[in-house]
Amino acid sequence: MPAVRDRLAPEHYEAVRLPPELTAFSTVPETLGPGSAAKVGILDLGFARRGDRTELVERYQKSPLEIMRPLYVDPEMPGMACTYVMATGGGIAQADRYRVDLRCGPGTEALFTTQAATKVYRMEDDYATQRVHLTADDGAYVEYLPDPLIPFAGARFHQGAELTVDENATVVYAETVTAGRLARGERHRYTLLTTDLEIRRPDGTLLAVDTLRLQPERHGGVTGPGVFSGHDHVASLFVVSGRRPAAEIADTLHRALTDRDVLHGASTLPDDCGAWVRILGRDQPRFTAAVHDAWDAVRRLLTGHPAPDLRKQ
Repeated sequence: MPAVRDRLAPEHYEAVRLPPELTAFSTVPETLGPGSAAKVGILDLGFARRGDRTELVERYQKSPLEIMRPLYVDPEMPGMACTYVMATGGGIAQADRYRVDLRCGPGTEALFTTQAATKVYRMEDDYATQRVHLTADDGAYVEYLPDPLIPFAGARFHQGAELTVDENATVVYAETVTAGRLARGERHRYTLLTTDLEIRRPDGTLLAVDTLRLQPERHGGVTGPGVFSGHDHVASLFVVSGRRPAAEIADTLHRALTDRDVLHGASTLPDDCGAWVRILGRDQPRFTAAVHDAWDAVRRLLTGHPAPDLRKQ
């Protein structure tokens, strides 16, 4: 496992850059503060190719983040390690600091998802953050497909994700956000939700950047054109791959969603390193099916195999 000076040092789990809108809420909670034993979740996993399958070879976890052993549940890709990330606390609370490192070695095949949707609870003090670092080495095929993020009323949350993708590797990465606890009438009642995504080569060359800034009480809200546009669910699916031309990947994503009851837009990534699509939906079951269809289509294109049914009950 790579040398780490101290995983529990603030410089390891605190976000490198935070939007100023979020730092404005920085306070010392009367409850457990940042860095407390129950407030720092660390997950550090390394995968390697062993024979005809991918195996977990390095593992460090600190509650509230943990995993069970990887499963081999895809009949079409039996050597792919499927890993479910779990949060034992049930959701993200104020002053929580999470960091997830996923290192996929040469020739590995790995799929990462979550056990359930990630709930972000109401916050009276401070905020919560999560850092995600995913590395895909030469020849690796990696999918990162968490369930939706659901911000409760009063939530303040930032996620920073960094993907380091070898020129001969493929990464399919998704982010999904729901407008809130819709059944409780909490539609866009969160205080602030921000995400930053950076995609790089191993030498540090920057390929693409995507940012999301949602602050319902400012800038005219988040329900109009250019944001949610009256919808309740938004997903972004990024495909970084040289297995097929970028235009073909973008066209595949577009065709997969053409007849679905969602709004979507697909295009190539800079320097033709892949493609991406953003999806907006109103009805949760149809929206979830559309995201799965996009994933399934691009997986068939790149591997020749369909996406598995990730049942979570």
